Parts: sequence; C-alpha cells; structure tokens
Amino acid sequence: MTGLARAFGVQLRVLVLALTWLCWPGDAHAHDVRPAFLQLTQTGHARYQVLWKRPLRGDKAPPLTPVFPDDCHELSSSEALSVQGALVQRSLVECEATLSGRSLRLDGLGRTLIDTLVQVNLTDGTSQSLLLRTHHDTFVVAAAPSSLDVAGSYVTLGVEHILLGFDHLLFVLGLLWIVHGLRRLVAAITAFTAAHSLTLALASLGFLRVPGPPVEAAIALSIVCLAAEILHGLSGRPGWTARRPWAIAFSVGLLHGLGFAGALADVGLPEAHVPLALFSFNLGVELGQVGCVLAVSCLLRITRAWREQLPRWLERGAVYALGSIAAFWAAERSMSFL
Repeated sequence: MTGLARAFGVQLRVLVLALTWLCWPGDAHAHDVRPAFLQLTQTGHARYQVLWKRPLRGDKAPPLTPVFPDDCHELSSSEALSVQGALVQRSLVECEATLSGRSLRLDGLGRTLIDTLVQVNLTDGTSQSLLLRTHHDTFVVAAAPSSLDVAGSYVTLGVEHILLGFDHLLFVLGLLWIVHGLRRLVAAITAFTAAHSLTLALASLGFLRVPGPPVEAAIALSIVCLAAEILHGLSGRPGWTARRPWAIAFSVGLLHGLGFAGALADVGLPEAHVPLALFSFNLGVELGQVGCVLAVSCLLRITRAWREQLPRWLERGAVYALGSIAAFWAAERSMSFL
C-alpha cells in the first residue's frame, strides 16, 4: 500500500467514526428535524386564533416565543400540552388593527437550530406560508400572499428533511453501495421516488392512515436489512436487493413515504394551497436526494483508485456500523409502542 493510500485509509476510518458518532441516536436523533409551527387564523376584524407548536427533545422544547405588536393582547390561552412529541399551546389574540402588512417576531430563534414554519389564514380565504430561520426571525403578514411563498417554504422543508433525516438518507446512499451500473441505479432511485411520492400523497390527503411509531421502526429495520444485503454482496452472495433493486426500492419507498407524511403532518398543509405545498415538499425531498446521490457518486469516482488499495475490513466495518445504528433506532422506536 502506498503512503498516500495509507494516509487516505486513516482519514476514511476517522470519517466513518465521525459519521457513526453524528448518527448515533443518543446525540443526533434520527428524523428529529421537525421545525416549530406557528399558525395564525383570523376569526374577526383584528382577532386571531394562535396555534403554537414546538418539537420536544426528551421533555424539553426550544425557548421560542412569538412576539406580537404592542397593541395586541391575549384574550385567552390554553395550557401547553405534550402531543405526539411536540408541545402544543392555543390562544386567542386581539389587536387594535389587523395584522396584515405588520411585522411579527419570533424571540429566541437566533439562539436555536430549529426552523419555524409560519402559516397565516385570513378571513377572505387567502393564506400565507413562510419559513423562519436562525438568521431571519421576523416576518410581515402579507395582505395578498403569493403561491411562490408557499412553494419556496415547502421546497426548503423537503430539502432539509432529506438532508437532516439520517434514516432516509442512509437508505438512499446504501443503494449506491449495493446497486452497480448507472441504468440499474437510476431504476432503483426512480422506483423509490415513485413509491414514496404515492404514499406521501395518500397519507397527507387523508386517504391512508398508519400509526407513526411503527412506520418509523420499520424504516429503521429496512436499513438493517439493506446492511445485511450489502454484507452478502461483499461475501460473493448477492441477495434480492442486488438482483432486483427496483422492486426492493419500491417496497421500502412505500414505508419512507409514510415517514415523510408524518414529518409533513407535524407542520400541516395550508388549506388554500394543499396540492402546491404537497408537490413542493416532495420536490424538495427529490432535490435533496438527487443532490446527495450525485455528490457521493462523484466522490466515489474520484477516490476509486485509492479505495481499491484500502483493506477490506474497513469497508465491512462501515457496513456493520450502518447496521448497528439502524438496529439501535429500530429498538428505540419500537419501545414507544410495544
């Protein structure tokens, strides 16, 4: 082994260990990338029902607080309740003038890594959706919101979900490990896309209802099975995934679509833009997925000569790490409903 290959092998081992630490459930909860959600529904001239939802990590919610203009006051407020991994609170706010054209702020957003999806529903039937991030904690309630705002917000959510949802991303990247040949890879990715698009739409529109925890556990198990298939291939005994990648990708894609729908349900769909928001979210998922596949494919091509000189145990160790992480996720998620 050349000195360059030896050095690259050390770097790759460090990378595998770092990815294992980052993806380990104790530090980076897979699929725990839910944004906060603020919904304002106009019920009168200057009166609004407020739904404020913050994702829980353990028993704690991020320290975020909506700040209304000074002339607004709270008429009533419900007790904050823990509902399906989120802290939910409802209140009724009245202002001296309508909020249209006025600024609202989310205090504490700059000190967290949590994005916030804002949805405003007005009495004339129009709605506004936008995404607040750490560097942008103020928004203006639009008098005439555009469809472009909705599309941009949900595309961003979709991209973030696939990039930060380690379980979905690991399965897609695992396909690169086991499926050889551009045509077969394209067929597998296309089948996965078609399947998760189908169940995402059916579940989001209310035609299909499946409990979230079993779905999340099954998604983790799908990664365990994929890791086992990769090991079989490395041992010269290719399994079903290697022989029929499109069929396996389609079957597992149905599960992942239900997982995407669960994430989308956490923030909801704007009533006036349901088809657009659903399409935009799915488009964002695909953009993130394709971007990751292209980036990793280019990296593998560039490092091909070096990788061929690396010891075989290193590759097997990475696969065992992938399977172990997924098995931990599966066990952890199963405990929530068993």
